[in-house]
Amino acid sequence: MTTAFLLGTGLGIGLLITVAGLAPRRPSLADALDAITREDRQPLIPADSGGWTARAGRPAAGILAAAGLPGQALRRDLAILGRAPERLLAEQATVAVTGLLLPPAATGMLAVAGLPAGWQLPAVGSLLLAAAGFAAPAVAVRQEATARRVEARNALAAFLDLVVISIAGGAGVEAALTYASAAGHGHTFGRLRQALDVAQLTRVPPWQALRQLGAELGLDELGELAATITLAGTEGARVAATLTARASAMRVRQLADAESAAQSATERMSLPLVVLFAGFLLLIGFPAVVHVVAGI
Repeated sequence: MTTAFLLGTGLGIGLLITVAGLAPRRPSLADALDAITREDRQPLIPADSGGWTARAGRPAAGILAAAGLPGQALRRDLAILGRAPERLLAEQATVAVTGLLLPPAATGMLAVAGLPAGWQLPAVGSLLLAAAGFAAPAVAVRQEATARRVEARNALAAFLDLVVISIAGGAGVEAALTYASAAGHGHTFGRLRQALDVAQLTRVPPWQALRQLGAELGLDELGELAATITLAGTEGARVAATLTARASAMRVRQLADAESAAQSATERMSLPLVVLFAGFLLLIGFPAVVHVVAGI
């Protein structure tokens, strides 16, 4: 029965791969236009090819990409991490196949040891582990991207201060953006420098490059900054006070987020104590409860 299950699983995966290869998903009009007009930007640091999971699942990455994976939200998370979507798809394919084959392999080992098991439990376990394995890399990417966005918002607040200082010193808006991006270090400042350099070489307004970078990385604050600077570049508005207020608002929001995270951590720390106390009460009260029940 286990052999038949493995053969059926392999046949189903093969048919799925064949259908996906023969009938790839047609890109939408928005995706086609975005592919034509988007400016390809090479990451400042060469993308990591990943571990053995990425190398093992690389053949399946193209098939999953043809199916429309990953989604736009995951692509923004990967963009802010500087990773290629193919690496995530390869890792998902490897972990999913590993989870799919693990229960049948364990069942086969038990059968060899003289402990036969039915096919229902391995089949359900294979499906559950495959689904969990496929979702696990995406969940890890979302968590890492969330942490990276927190760092990016902190860097943007410092970037705004530097822009305001440059404008107060007599620099123009474009010069202030260039000076501010050159003064910082880290991933966020590197992406800002890259976006401004691309804007200068392609002769597009810098706020347009910042708006595109904010949409690419999923940073709404960067899009709001671009909208504010647009007023200075197109309408001639004085934005020093506005940028100062925005930087102050970003710090207030970051402080509120930090306090919320600290409170959540405190609540999580109290949970083990509650469980330990409940176990202690159960340990003390269990003999009495057993005695009462036995007396009844």
